[in-house]
Amino acid sequence: MYKRILVAVDGSATSERALEEGIRLAVEQRARLRLVHVVDELTAKGDIPATPGDFWKAARKVGERILESARERAVREGIEPETSLLEIRSFGSLVRRVPNLIVEEARRWPADLIVIGTHGRRGLSKILLGSVADGVVRTSGTSVLLIRGAERKSRRAR
Repeated sequence: MYKRILVAVDGSATSERALEEGIRLAVEQRARLRLVHVVDELTAKGDIPATPGDFWKAARKVGERILESARERAVREGIEPETSLLEIRSFGSLVRRVPNLIVEEARRWPADLIVIGTHGRRGLSKILLGSVADGVVRTSGTSVLLIRGAERKSRRAR
């Protein structure tokens, strides 16, 4: 039984599925819920301002909106979650640092379970883009529940 569930959210459809599962588990098991979003220059969404200061302000605002939307969904299901906006504040950081922040937050909180979406990338796209979910699984001492994105068609079905 889980008492403390951490869900990583990024605003993607896959992340939304992970959020749904995290909320469902928290309700079912009467667990505490913590929602986290990592802001970094590689995963920031929206228009990119010209100066680093403006960039971080805009990226933080997008992250806050993602967390607030996720928080509202949990509240509608009867859960009052904690939220945490984590930041990687240096241009040129590697996407591999995002999993480290998520794992550190799970350790610090401390979580019994991390719920995270996976896009199921393979081959070259996984090598080039990396996998936050894969990094969390490899470095976490906490149980991790991976939630797949929308079904992908097999090569034969195409």
